[in-house]
Amino acid sequence: MKEKLIYNFFSDDDFLRISNKITEAEKSTSGEIRVSLRENPPFFKRKKGIRKLAEEEFYRLNMHSTRDKTGILLYLLLGQRKFYILADEGINAKVPQSTWDSFRDEIQNEFRNGHFTKGILFGIEQVGKILSEHFPIKQDDTNELSNKIIVS
Repeated sequence: MKEKLIYNFFSDDDFLRISNKITEAEKSTSGEIRVSLRENPPFFKRKKGIRKLAEEEFYRLNMHSTRDKTGILLYLLLGQRKFYILADEGINAKVPQSTWDSFRDEIQNEFRNGHFTKGILFGIEQVGKILSEHFPIKQDDTNELSNKIIVS
């Protein structure tokens, strides 16, 4: 059986560290952070750009269904070494895409140096800081989306 590409980049311990970092970041915000790692897009979607693929994943995960439209997706295509941060409309109304693009660039620098887990942990931390500034935790807040990493 062929070993999954994903295990060249991450261990099960890394997945746990990433999930725990999401849980920690969400303690100070009503925002919802998800991480989706994909080896490659399905064959019939290979011509689509990274943003379009991230949008499809965002909707597939029902991230658009959060109460205040405060979901944010960190989407990584390992086989193509591409990465995108996609925020919902509630976040986009207050935080420009250029903020996420700046974090994306810093995360990609970590990836270039072979620090995949460190890059994602840094990204979650930065996203969490921005979300807690603009979308602090509410008294009646509930965790609307799983903090588990999506691996496909």
